[in-house]
Amino acid sequence: MKVTFFSNFLNHHQSPFCDAMYSKLGDDFTFVSTERMPQSFLQNGYPDCTDYIYNLKSYTDKASFNKAIQLGIDSDIVITGAASDIFIHERINQNKHTFRYSERILRISVCELLNPYFLKGLLLKHTLYCRKNIYMLCASAYSANDFNLIFAYPKKKYKWGYFTKVEEINIKQIISQKPVEKIELLWTARFIPLKHPELAVRLCYELKKKGYNRFHLNMIGTGEMLDPIKKLIIKMNLHDCIDILPNMTNSEVHNYMKKTNIFLFTSNRREGWGAVLNEAMSNGCAVIASHAIGAVPFLINHQKNGLIYKSGSLSSFLCQTEKLINNMAFRNELGENAYYTILNEWSPEKAAFNFLTLAKSFLEGQTYKIDSGPCSTADNTKVFVDE
Repeated sequence: MKVTFFSNFLNHHQSPFCDAMYSKLGDDFTFVSTERMPQSFLQNGYPDCTDYIYNLKSYTDKASFNKAIQLGIDSDIVITGAASDIFIHERINQNKHTFRYSERILRISVCELLNPYFLKGLLLKHTLYCRKNIYMLCASAYSANDFNLIFAYPKKKYKWGYFTKVEEINIKQIISQKPVEKIELLWTARFIPLKHPELAVRLCYELKKKGYNRFHLNMIGTGEMLDPIKKLIIKMNLHDCIDILPNMTNSEVHNYMKKTNIFLFTSNRREGWGAVLNEAMSNGCAVIASHAIGAVPFLINHQKNGLIYKSGSLSSFLCQTEKLINNMAFRNELGENAYYTILNEWSPEKAAFNFLTLAKSFLEGQTYKIDSGPCSTADNTKVFVDE
């Protein structure tokens, strides 16, 4: 089976899945990069994946571009994401099996569909070919809901995401070495509005106000809200329990996660997937995450391997945090279960296996049903939120 994956550029959130695909298919797997990785990404700690053996850089010369075009026609299966449809135009005409992948398309609200130009674009790209052999890999738990509104991919939507590298670690030992005397909290992201760093700071203020004093928060990152957040920390007299750390490499962030009790994920619905959730869970963190984040309903089973709070609600956020601060056994149980969720069900290897199983069934004129995890059916998402 020849499989080609088209996207803008290869990064560390996609390369583990691609590594797994290459290990199974060898030279029958190709990742096509359609542009260079922006320098800003490299400056923010993204590893440079340019020279991976399976990475075809279609932007470098005409021969590479033409090879990418031919792969779009000849491959048995194509996955396409943030890439021009020029690479799949001919295969769609030939009705060859093609998988799009997408985060949610309505990042603000359903009212976006009232924009006629936006709606027309969605219908032409996603709904027009609903009878063709085109399928949707939903890289957000909310993608299926959004695509249902425009009648796209009927009964052809499957759970997907980003699949970060998972180390096989002694999770019981990692958890046993996490702090006990002082609870370590971690928040890491760009300091921008959709990530809501202020919620993590306000949470600390509420904890202190309620008499909790044995906790500490590390915040890792930079961005436009960094200075306002520093001022908020001073204003709320939290300088003794919050440290802001600069951007660091992905492996350095993982080391912090291994030493963290509770990971805070505070983004709103504009967070398409949120691969940092995979990373925190795979390092044994007990996670408290906003319900509106794309990855959350797929990865977190509330009170089994993490906690979900109502997006934007400080009271809901505080309630979930207190549960973990006050119960070490519960905290550790969630961290261990989180690790096994990523290792056993949402690892790159599992995603590659499930995808190839599903794709092979399509090529054979069947539809193999995968029960859970990547490539299982994506239905309308209803998220349980314990307020």
